Amino acid sequence: MKKALISLMMLFVIILSACGNNNSGNNAGSGNTAATNNAGAANASPSADATTEATGTITFQSESGPMEVPANPKRIVDLSSYTGSLISLGLTPIGVTSWAKDNPNFAEQLKDVTEVSEDDVEKILELEPDLIIGTETTKNVDKLKEIAPTVIFTYNKVDYLQQHIEVGKAVNKEKEATAWVEDFKARATQIGKDIKAKIGEDSTVTVIENYDKELYMFGDAWGRGTEILYQAMGLKMPEKVKEMTSKDGWYALSLEVLPEYAGDYIVFSQSKDTAGSITETETYKNIPAVKNNHVITADARGFYFNDAYTLNYQLNFFKEQFLGN
Repeated sequence: MKKALISLMMLFVIILSACGNNNSGNNAGSGNTAATNNAGAANASPSADATTEATGTITFQSESGPMEVPANPKRIVDLSSYTGSLISLGLTPIGVTSWAKDNPNFAEQLKDVTEVSEDDVEKILELEPDLIIGTETTKNVDKLKEIAPTVIFTYNKVDYLQQHIEVGKAVNKEKEATAWVEDFKARATQIGKDIKAKIGEDSTVTVIENYDKELYMFGDAWGRGTEILYQAMGLKMPEKVKEMTSKDGWYALSLEVLPEYAGDYIVFSQSKDTAGSITETETYKNIPAVKNNHVITADARGFYFNDAYTLNYQLNFFKEQFLGN
């Protein structure tokens, strides 16, 4: 598969999100900062508070600079991979991508939500959103900005936990997002200690996925549970996997060389329609992790992303799969 195609596919996940050496910056500032004016410093705060109350907006420090967004958004169209973060903050979008709609983890919350894409400008207009969220690859941003304030996030510009806080700032729920991050970090750290105590400190884990008849493996910041396994829990990645995924965060490989990259444990994020073409081969069956029953199989549709809702799901999934509870 061409690199451009897989890069586009990967962006919707997991993406994806995420970390390590990619944490080159963050979206500074607070979503709770009110709009300012040209008054002197002594008068700035009262004026800002009055403006916020009158307009129902806050100033969000976006990647491109300060922008006015609703203080209490009610009609969000999400064209990013952070739908689960909105859900975890108590906000159900009115429009989401096909990737979010196809995610079984969101099925109940999104059952009545409209599916849209970045090309559906008129459809989005009809939804009358008060906030739109997209990514750096979202098309038609200029047109979307004419409909509603449009917040753009760059995938992996900040790590996956800071990204949740940035989403929280954009919807005026920074406090709630920060509290979730602290709780998640504590839970993941403890579960990681328990897993390492069971499988051994030096045991390695390889994360792979089959997609559109291709096979991929992932580094520590590209969704599929990688952020939890390698960052939050501190489990080890095989050195060869680390080397080959260091540039792009993922690496396409053939089945024939998979044994060279397989760790003591394999997390296999499967697209069920093509999984059999790999798992039924002798090459796969003879991998030590497979022989030792150390393969953890996940539904790829629910494992792409690294939003807060998905991270909770993945953390509980790994706890059950590794520890049996």
